[in-house]
Amino acid sequence: MAVSENAKAHRTPEPGDIGRRITLQRERLGLSREEAAARAGMAPGYLAYLEEHSADPSAPGLVRLAGALGTSADALRGVGAERPPGRGRAAAHPHLEPLGAEECWTLLSSRGVGRVGLFLADDPAIIPINYVVDHGRLGYRTTPGSVPARAAGHRVAFEVDAVDEAMSRGWSVLLVGRAQHVTDPDLVGRLVELTHSEPWAGGVRDFWVLIEPERLSGRRIETD
Repeated sequence: MAVSENAKAHRTPEPGDIGRRITLQRERLGLSREEAAARAGMAPGYLAYLEEHSADPSAPGLVRLAGALGTSADALRGVGAERPPGRGRAAAHPHLEPLGAEECWTLLSSRGVGRVGLFLADDPAIIPINYVVDHGRLGYRTTPGSVPARAAGHRVAFEVDAVDEAMSRGWSVLLVGRAQHVTDPDLVGRLVELTHSEPWAGGVRDFWVLIEPERLSGRRIETD
């Protein structure tokens, strides 16, 4: 079907990479546009424009917005996004800080992709997966018979991390617990509602696994 020129003119423009990163970070923090704009000292309409268009904001404005969103201007611009993590220079005076359980859960809830690790027939496996957090538990969906599905009934490790190359900082959270296949329809329905996006790997993935935590720990690299 042909698309009229009028319809094309009124179609919402696709956001640029900076806009996508701003939106993602704002939503990770649970902030509305109005709240994020107030923190950054800018008009909500301008923030909406940045998120919805291929815009190139001024350096001072981007720095203010990055600070309001708890990240860096380089991160919003995607500096080093294609570079393998860990190639940047270490900070002058780094130190590790242990994270409490509440902060660990906050960080887990701010992400959507992590790695589940398990032993299968004496062979270790570490698989990246999309996940959700539900009342102090962690769930993910996969395909029956896959390696992540075979984690059900076993003790597993689950790890999430983030690296800020520009600031030479980062954090990691490790959860250890027993994985179980979810068969209760109500619980499956709630996990589906919590899901932010379709699985990145694509396909039909309706085998849900829930990890009941036994141990939770985390660390953050900070600088003086």
